[in-house]
Amino acid sequence: MYKRSPDKKGENSMQNQQDVASLHSSNAEKRHLWQAAIKWPLYSVAVMPVLLAVGWKFGAKEMIRGDQLIGFLIASVLLLLWENLTNDLFDADTGIDEVNKPHSIVALMGEKRPVRQMAYASLSLGFALIIILAVRSQTAVLFLVLGSCALGYLYQGPPFRLGYQGLGEPLCWLAFGPFATAAALLVLSPSGANNSEIPWGIATRLGAGPALATTLVLFCSHFHQVAEDAAHGKRSPLVRLGTKRAADLIPWLLGLIFVFEWIPILQGYWPITALLGGISLPSGITLMLLLRKHHNQPQQIRNSKFLAIRFQALNGLGLSLGLALGPMIGANLINQI
Repeated sequence: MYKRSPDKKGENSMQNQQDVASLHSSNAEKRHLWQAAIKWPLYSVAVMPVLLAVGWKFGAKEMIRGDQLIGFLIASVLLLLWENLTNDLFDADTGIDEVNKPHSIVALMGEKRPVRQMAYASLSLGFALIIILAVRSQTAVLFLVLGSCALGYLYQGPPFRLGYQGLGEPLCWLAFGPFATAAALLVLSPSGANNSEIPWGIATRLGAGPALATTLVLFCSHFHQVAEDAAHGKRSPLVRLGTKRAADLIPWLLGLIFVFEWIPILQGYWPITALLGGISLPSGITLMLLLRKHHNQPQQIRNSKFLAIRFQALNGLGLSLGLALGPMIGANLINQI
């Protein structure tokens, strides 16, 4: 069972992180570390639920509120920024990042206070924007986003740290699947719409595959740090399974993503154009082959997370575009779900 590290150990871990970061003294290396710390490709997971909602509403020939769309995109990015910053803070407390993560924001800045301030600012701005969007659409939007953020905190935040018990992946699926997709569908609805019910059915069907692709990103981010996770009491799925069995699981996860996305097509709920989500298949195959060959070689697979992000982004964008193109072939999503 995980035990929180004493304050003294946290201070030592903090110093170790600073020492690691200080080794990378050249400007080029610092720029590289900051780019790795910002992780801008990762923000595709934040915007995907609303892009999927846009694709579905285009396919259903429903009106989309552009101002609400832009606002929700900005709020989603701000809230994911809060989660990423706080995760670095929580990891600094446990010392889990001190060896393999010189690009931690805490290590690069040298202290926790400015990181904490940025995290709170992002959270405050994001929630302020969500409140405005909820007032202009449905109050359920606020509670759905609160639910998503609560799931994110349960993953890494004390005293819960459910990610240390191997529960991060299901929490991720719930947050970026039904919760975020339902919020996006509601926030884009026309002003004054009478539908006050949360569209759980549509959101689950629409978000199931893309949210599993997002979960795959989290799953793959642990391959290169299994030893460190185990040493700090983090019982992630990679620690529990081992890298070989985890790598063997990748094809099944990829297959399940496409099953979630192709069953609605076979059932007639979605148009055949939704198969455009399959443009992500080459990236998925590349990821699968890399992990199968080098699953226990951390230096060879450090970028597997970014291959997973490429797969996730292409998959979600392809599906969204495919749904939006449905009316071009005479398919209409109205009353189909």
